[in-house]
Amino acid sequence: MSSPHGIIPALVTPLTESGDLLEDGLRDVLDFTIDRGVHGIFVLGSSGEIYGLDEDQKRRVVEITVEHVAGRVPVYAGASEITTRDCLRTARMIEEVGGVAGLSVLTPYFMTPTQGELVTHFREIAGGTDLPVLLYNNPGRTHVELSVETVLELAEVDGVVGLKDSAGDLERLRTILDARPAGFTVLVGLDTHILPALEAGAEGAIASTANVAPQVVSGIYEAYRAGDLTRARKLQEALTSLRDLVGRATFPLVLKEGLRIAGIDAGSCFAPAREIDPRLRTELTSVVESLAAL
Repeated sequence: MSSPHGIIPALVTPLTESGDLLEDGLRDVLDFTIDRGVHGIFVLGSSGEIYGLDEDQKRRVVEITVEHVAGRVPVYAGASEITTRDCLRTARMIEEVGGVAGLSVLTPYFMTPTQGELVTHFREIAGGTDLPVLLYNNPGRTHVELSVETVLELAEVDGVVGLKDSAGDLERLRTILDARPAGFTVLVGLDTHILPALEAGAEGAIASTANVAPQVVSGIYEAYRAGDLTRARKLQEALTSLRDLVGRATFPLVLKEGLRIAGIDAGSCFAPAREIDPRLRTELTSVVESLAAL
């Protein structure tokens, strides 16, 4: 696997109101993001409502994504279940489908494993699949944090190739970046920290807002790489308004509504996620339209 880098949208999964997969909607979201400059695609994450998809739907999402992307960018997929056994089952399904460059594995949620249990968890997953594994740390949602020491211990495990960190702590991120072994990739998962993370040495971001404004999010990375920090800062600042709106409705409603405003039908979310305040929709329309003009 080439090292994950750049902007990789944490893709939504288009669904009907009853929770069936909208296959053409998924293809439309793939084209919308790829055509606007993203550097990879990530499916079956929390933005993709992995927690609600059944086994057949998960497989179909991966199949459609690999087929439709057709090598235009690398494809990554989540194997983020609660137990080690179920993570391995999903990982092996993804491996069977083929065409996926690597797995993202979130820490377990609902339970609160010790750091030692987390090390064993990730070791067993990395040892149970031939696909490269990205650790995923998102304590705000899981209430489980991979400590810096645990990340660095796991960075030495065969098959563990990197980290997506959504902790939102730049000092912690810098500590990992300074101490990581050669070849260990660090991606940020907090959309408001993309530029600071790049400046600290991160390779990119897995970003949910890249569903709605992929040209803005990928533009931060491209401007930074080109040395145009003025534009990179302008785009990062502009993205803040969208990121702030994401948390004001049940996740990931704002992402799907934002796509609808941008002209892409990403369908519904799993119930009970249904309601967006009309005032929020008005604000979102203004933000999406302003970002499209950048």
